[in-house]
Formats: sequence, C-alpha cells, structure tokens
Amino acid sequence: MAGSTPDPRSAFQEGPGEPVPSSGSAGPPQPGGHPRRGPGKMLGGTVRVLTALLVAAVMGYPSRRSATDLDATPRTTVTFDELSGVRRFSGHSLNYTTLLLEDERGILYVGARGAIFALNASNVADGSHRTIHWEASPEKRLDCLQKGRNNKTECFNHVRFLQRLNSTHLYTCGTYAFHPLCAAIDADRFTLPARLEEGKEKCPYDPSRGYTGLIVDGGLYTATRYEFRSLPDIRRNLHQRPLKMEESPLHWLNDADFVASVLVRESKDSPVGDDDKIYYFFTERAGEETTSFFDKSQVARVARVARVCKSDVGGKKILQRKWTSFMKARLVCYIPYYEVLRSVCSLDGGSWASTVFYAAFTLSAQWRTMEASAVCRYNISEVQRAFEGPYMEYQDSSRKWSRYDGAVPEPRPGSCITDGSRRRGFNSSQDLPNSVLDFVKLHPLMFEEVQPAGGEPLLVKRSVAYSCLAVDRVRALDGRSYDVLFMGTGDGWLHKAVVLDSGVHIIEEVQVFGEPQPVETLVVSHKQRSLYVGAASGVLQVPLASCARYSSCYDCILARDPYCAWDGRACRDTASRDSTGLVQDVQGGNAGCWSGSGRSFLPWKNRTVLRGDDVLLPCDQRSNLARAVWLLNGSEVPGAGQERLRVGVDGLLVTDTLPEHGGEYRCYGEERGLRTLLAAYSLSVLPELPRAAAAATAGPHTASQVAGDAKVVYVSTIVVLVVLCAVLGIVLLYVSCLEKRKGKYVLGEPRPANAELQTVSASCLRKGREKEEEEDEEELAYPDGCLRIIPGEAPTAATSPVKELPAVVPPPPLPPPPLPLPAELTNGVGALPSVLRKMNGNSYMLLQQDEPLASPLCSASFTEELSKILEKRKHTQLVEKLDESSV
Repeated sequence: MAGSTPDPRSAFQEGPGEPVPSSGSAGPPQPGGHPRRGPGKMLGGTVRVLTALLVAAVMGYPSRRSATDLDATPRTTVTFDELSGVRRFSGHSLNYTTLLLEDERGILYVGARGAIFALNASNVADGSHRTIHWEASPEKRLDCLQKGRNNKTECFNHVRFLQRLNSTHLYTCGTYAFHPLCAAIDADRFTLPARLEEGKEKCPYDPSRGYTGLIVDGGLYTATRYEFRSLPDIRRNLHQRPLKMEESPLHWLNDADFVASVLVRESKDSPVGDDDKIYYFFTERAGEETTSFFDKSQVARVARVARVCKSDVGGKKILQRKWTSFMKARLVCYIPYYEVLRSVCSLDGGSWASTVFYAAFTLSAQWRTMEASAVCRYNISEVQRAFEGPYMEYQDSSRKWSRYDGAVPEPRPGSCITDGSRRRGFNSSQDLPNSVLDFVKLHPLMFEEVQPAGGEPLLVKRSVAYSCLAVDRVRALDGRSYDVLFMGTGDGWLHKAVVLDSGVHIIEEVQVFGEPQPVETLVVSHKQRSLYVGAASGVLQVPLASCARYSSCYDCILARDPYCAWDGRACRDTASRDSTGLVQDVQGGNAGCWSGSGRSFLPWKNRTVLRGDDVLLPCDQRSNLARAVWLLNGSEVPGAGQERLRVGVDGLLVTDTLPEHGGEYRCYGEERGLRTLLAAYSLSVLPELPRAAAAATAGPHTASQVAGDAKVVYVSTIVVLVVLCAVLGIVLLYVSCLEKRKGKYVLGEPRPANAELQTVSASCLRKGREKEEEEDEEELAYPDGCLRIIPGEAPTAATSPVKELPAVVPPPPLPPPPLPLPAELTNGVGALPSVLRKMNGNSYMLLQQDEPLASPLCSASFTEELSKILEKRKHTQLVEKLDESSV
C-alpha cells in the first residue's frame, strides 16, 4: 500500500452500486473492499454472509437485518500520502505493542523488543523520550537458539506487560529469550533495578502467545500459557494469596488463547455487598454438542468470557490455592462461527451497571474462502444473566458438555461472597462447604450464552480482518452521548465509526502505515485528543478529529462525526471552542445547513473536442456514499441506458461525441438527499478542423490522417538521428587515423576492454604551449589544441550544439515542420505531443578540438610524451572519470 496506491474508487459503473473494475492490475486489496472488487467477488462475498445469516436463523440466531445492511461502507478513504497531523515515533527496536497511557501525567509508556520508552504524550515525536535498554543476555539468546527457537523473532526480550504498580513504580515483564523476567521500575529515575524477578508465573515464554494482565489493588492478574509444556492458566501473583486454576479431573480451559481482561468494580454502591470482578476474554476449543455446523471433521473454536472474584482466597481443604469463583460462558455474535475473538474493549457510563463490552471477531477456519469481521456489543447485564443461569456438565459417555439439570448446592457455586453469604457464616471462600467446592471443580461452564445487545451484530465487514478495538464516548451537540469506535485492521488501516440508532456509520478509513502491518494496540487519550497506535514498526499519534478535511457545511454535516461541527465558515473540533453557533447532525446527517450553503460557486472549465472524439469530464467524489448526478443544460443525465454517456465514479465519459453533446455540464454529489456542486464544464464539439489548422496542412485531412502523418514524421526524425550518429562515428574514426601533422593523438596505452579512459583537461592547451617553450629541444608540442571528451546523453534535434561539431561532420537536418494539428484539444484524453520528446537511448560522447587537426596521428613519440605528461598530472586531475556508458 505504500507509495502511489491507486485510488480505490477509480472504476466506471454501469449503474448505481455496481462497480466495474478498470482494466489492468487492481492493486493491493483495500480494507473497505467495496471499490476494488468486481461484481462477481462482491456478490460471492454477500452470498456467503447471507448464507451465514440464514444458517444463523435456522440454528436459532435471528437477525433483523441482512448482511448488506450490516456491511457499512466507509464514507471517505484517506490514503497514506494524504495523511496530516500524524506524529510518529520509532527507535532502534521493533514491536511497539505494549502501551500504557498516564493521561494526567502526560506520559505514554511503550514496551517494545529489548527496550522501554517514556514518550511525551502531547507529542510522541518531539525527541524528549527516555529509554531503558533491556536486551536479552547473549547466554540466554544462545540457549534459546540451541532449543531450536527462531533467532530472528523469538530469541529476544519482548516486553509483554507494563503497568503502574504503585505511586512510585511501574511493573514490567518480558519474555527474555524464552526465560521470562519481571522488574519494578522507579518511574522518576526510569531505570531497571539491579535485581530482576523470575517471570515464569507472570509472563509467557513465547512472544506470539495470547496474553493479558492487570494490576488490581497491588495484585497481578494474568492469563496465558506460562511454560512450554503447561496448560493455559489464569493466575494471581504479587498477592498474599496467590491463586491458579484447577487442572484435574477436568481442565477448566481447553487450549485457550487469551485476548483481554477487564476490571469491573461491582462492589461500588452495591446493595448486596458484592465483590469486584475481573472478566477474561479468550478463544478456546469447544466441547459442546453440535460444535461445528459446516465441517464435522474439524474441532470448532469458540469465544468465551470468564470471571473471577477479586476477594477469592481459594478453598480450605478442596481447591487450596485455586480459584473457587471461576466460571465461563460462550460469547456469541449471532453469525455461526464468527468465533475467533480478536479484541475487546469496555466503557461505562459512570457506574459499573452501565458497562458495555465491544468485541471484534473474525471468521474461523471453516470459512477459508472468505475474509470478514464482525463487531458486537454486550451489556454487563447479559453477562451476569449467563453466569446466574444453568450449568453444564461433562458426559464421559459422549465426551461432550451438556446441560446439567440436577441439584445445585448453596451458596451458589462460583459466586462471590456477598452480604447474604456473610449472614450465613461464609465470610470468605475458605468457609465454603466441600459440596460447593466439589461442584465448582466439575461445572465451570455455563449453559446460557452471552447474547449481543439488540440480538445482532453492530457491523459485519467483508474483506477486512479487524485486529484491535478502542472506544471513546463523545457527547454531541444534541445532548446525547455516542460511542466512537476505532478499529485497526491487519494490513495497516484504521476505521473510525460511530454507533447510531440505525447501526454503525463508518466515518472514514485511514491508511496509517505505508507498509502493510497489523495494528496491534489502540489507546484513546481524552486530554490530548489523540489516538495512539502501536504496531511492529513504531507508535503513531493520530488526532481523534480531522475536521479540516471537510471543506463545506454539507460535507461537515454528512460526515456525522461527533467530534466535528460547522461554525458558519469552517468545520471545527467541538472541543476547541464554545458550542454556541455550531451546527451538527450526527443521528440524521442531513440537517443544519441553510439554503444554498451546500452550493459551491466553481469556475467554468472549457472543453473543446472534434466530432467523433471521446471526452472525459472529471468529477472527484470524496465520499464513497455519494452518487454522482450530472446535469446537461439543466436536465439530468441518466446514469444508465445512454449509449454514448457513461457516468462513473471518476466523472462523465462521452464517447463518439456529436454536436448535440455540446453545452453546460454540472456535476453534483448527492448524499442523504443533499446535493453539492463539484464541477462545471462548458463543452464545445467542433464539426471540423479550424481554418488555421487546415491551412497548415497540404490538403484536407481527417483527424486520423493527421495523427498518421505525425507518426511518420516522428519515425523519420528518429531514423535521421540514428543515421547522423553512424556518420559521426565513421568520420571520427577516419579523423583519428588521418595524418595531417606530426605526432599522434591517442586516448592512452592499449588496455583491456574494461579499462577506464583518462581524459586531458581543457586547460591542457595553455599548459601544452608553456611546455613547448620550456622544452624546445623536444619535438612534443600541440599548440593546435587538446582533445576534449564530452560525455552526456544525446541531445535532441532542437538542442544539439551544431557550432561545436567538427567541420567535417555534416550539419544536422533541419527540424521537422510543425505538425499539421490544431491547437491542443482540451478533451481530457490527451493530444499527441507537438514536438519530438527526448528518447531514453544509449549515451554517446562528442570528440571536439579547439582548432582543426593537422598533425599526423601515427607517431609513437607523441604517445610516449603524452603518457609522461599524464603521469605528472595524475594527482591534479580536474576532470572526473567518465562513466562506462558515456564512453
């Protein structure tokens, strides 16, 4: 995608909504997918998603909207070359994926491979950063290599954990070449301590393993596969009661790949004295019945949410130092097997009861022929409902999990200690009866699934693989709060979307990296009004709002960006000034501009073409959601059904023009009922060549004949130039062997074919005459001048220096007569060039003397003496060596 990425909208369409790709290479796939894909691929992808929705309905997963309704198109596309206001930081490391933002302190901490950085949050690129170098030791790297690990990716210290431990220290962990280590860093001094801690219980050994961690009230809660032969686990460290998961007789986790963890302070203002909980999100192998609808031979992977209680201290005799509150439930997005969970983020509206989770999914392995992503929203109430429902039980006979309908002991297994539990004498998990703890060991999985809000996905995006999510809640001018989603893709793009009553509106898609690479981490800063993007190559600071991109009131309103509003003259960030007089319509996207404010008064552009020629009238549509509307002399040009008029996203193409095609053309962008003038043209169609052009020709010629004659002239000129070069070569060869005066002119002693030629400086004439006066007795003098070698490309006929050619060389032919063409036709297609352009041929050299040659060129004395002179002057040579092509 780097460099000159073709415009993803450059294709003509036969009708609205049916893009036809242009010929040639389509370029790399874009995250939106909609502009570049032909109708077949688009239809195939839509059919697959529709099939998935149909299967979802059959399996009991209803959806009120079709896949095409859920597949939102980004309104605008911003390529890498169009980016503005983005700051970048990159040191000598890789994998800048662990980010910790301390907004009030104005510091962004970054954990990378072999280094930890402290950046200025207001400007990550100002150069004021501090660095801790934390490379793996050579001994550990050698040990890692001897174990068969990859010395280019794995045998390094990848910083995987970085969070605030207390008011004075940060806590960090790294893989350290498959020997994990952790350390407490003094935040003020920003240096590593002299002694590091063992990290096998806190950090994964493998940098590619899924991992998540939180520090809650001094305790370290992590989830990953900690050792090569160990099972995935959720553990608590840095706590007086370390805990981990039970492994027998049932594994609570089945090849789990962890994605995220979230703390929910459910004890705050709790009427029942509930406990705080940590929620874990991951993907694991499914064990339920009917695990795979499409491919029975494959084990399906499903998304899960699990929880533990912060005050859990394990059991007294059973589940000692093990979790007694662990429960997990399936997380569904209501399209079968969008079950590979990629990212999770959360928001609360000021209280834990309003907490919502946003999750991004991609297709599982069963859908190899299609790439798509889904985004779902979950309320905390739905998660709680699943954990308060029926349990599942593992059946040894079928080796599957199925619903458990037996008796459930009291207090409820897996629940936290509440005021009701305390009144019954259960003040901690160690007071729970053995029956409850035995039940917890065998029933970690819940029967109820966690359903998304509204019963369907917020977004289903074709041809995109979302890799991470971040969310921000913005209060708009209408008094409502809107959730703004930032979604990073696997190929270096960023989608910005707003959640509306009608669904998700993608405001823009931005190419934040020139080289395709996954967006790994996203962090929102309210104070800096920035989004921090972490990836393999560096850290980016992207403004939350880019309101300056919207040049008119209609453009600003149609963007439906909660960060932006129109102030009467420009589109402004709503946080930059008082909201008085600002106009915004996030929900509708088409109200607020006064009459005429959407019209732009553009200068007319004149176009003149000959009858029968083609003409393209460009009309740049910045919005992918807008429809081009063309008016010819006040009447709308239909987009389809016209043989000679083709309306495309690039403009209007008129083929085989007729006189009646002349007139005034206006191009409007129509979106949500609003029209904005984008271009205006005055087209003139000439029935024949103008008189001036006709007089210049020998007779009446048609346009095709003129073009043919021009080609003949060009070819003739090229042939003449080739012949001239051949004649020059012959003449120079003849002159070099012709004896006119004493001595020889040679370029040097005979050398192999690959030897470089030495040249005599232009000042040798003066020095040669001084030499003649001083050494009268010798017969070496060249008062008639010196040989000069002038390298360079062959000049064109219009610029060749005729006066510098030797006298024996015939003068070049006269330049070709002007082409019998009229003035340049402004038809947008491009007329033939009026002069012969410079050709990329082989370079040649011009041999030139200041005075005519008269001495013979076959004397050996001159050769010897010239060699002596060159030997004396080789250290003061002023002329650079000629390149091989010039010689």
